[in-house]
Amino acid sequence: MSAAFAVAVIVAIVAASTPILLAALGELVVEKAGVLNLGVEGMMLIGAVFAFIVSVTTGSPALGCLAAMGAAAAASLIFGYLTLTLTANQVATGLALTIFGTGVSALAGASYVGITTRTLGPIFPDALSADPILRVLFGYSPIVYLSLLLTLGVWWFLKHSRAGLILRAVGESDSSAHSIGYPVLKVRYLAVLFGGAMAGLAGAYYSLVLTPMWAERLTAGRGWIAIALVVFASWKPGRLLVGAYLFGTVITLELQAKAAGWSLLAPEFLTSLPYLATILVLALISGRRVSARNAAPACLGKPFRATA
Repeated sequence: MSAAFAVAVIVAIVAASTPILLAALGELVVEKAGVLNLGVEGMMLIGAVFAFIVSVTTGSPALGCLAAMGAAAAASLIFGYLTLTLTANQVATGLALTIFGTGVSALAGASYVGITTRTLGPIFPDALSADPILRVLFGYSPIVYLSLLLTLGVWWFLKHSRAGLILRAVGESDSSAHSIGYPVLKVRYLAVLFGGAMAGLAGAYYSLVLTPMWAERLTAGRGWIAIALVVFASWKPGRLLVGAYLFGTVITLELQAKAAGWSLLAPEFLTSLPYLATILVLALISGRRVSARNAAPACLGKPFRATA
């Protein structure tokens, strides 16, 4: 295997891992606040379609990314209002958000199918980003580097900041946090908005970097992988980074196997590999459910009703 081919595989792994990492980071913060949002896939699709529409309309992929974050955050705000203010069931509402996002993205993007747009390419000079070897460090879009910085930032926020401590306290015991004066609903709303913005940015990565065009269900279920990844990582940002790149490796190997024309395995089996890996991870975690339960925020998925 040549060095250039190895670099190409590494670049592909990073590309496949980045949107999963972004969406999972947002979901991790949401769940740390005690909220379970299963609408990640729907928010990613909303982000992908609005990123593409704004990029085509304005010619600016950067504005497309901002639009994606804003649109997905707005969708998450609907979820937040229903579950936090009206105390609707979080699981059912999250599933409804995914269905809503799938429908909205298909409707909004119907007239954009087959159109291409500018990509959000590397930020380094071509001498570095296009070099067969050096592009393993310099050949990525700004979103890749941002995802790594966000991972570090989320870790520091949760571990060392006062605001992160408050968020964790809200997720562990909302009634206790409320009793000492912390605004539980405000903290959870902010966490939900952050999760929506991250899902939107992950969706924008698909339509503006990986495949600079729009197609229905462009994210191909990666939002569900992101949700499983949060559990796999035991709600820890460092493990989340490792897990995202692990899933990215599985996805890339599937694509490489298809490209190599492996006849021993059916194409359908290769396509299902990332999702089989997701099921395997969840099965392993459920097998040690006691430790997984201890790692999860105590108030995860439970509605909060303020009392005087």
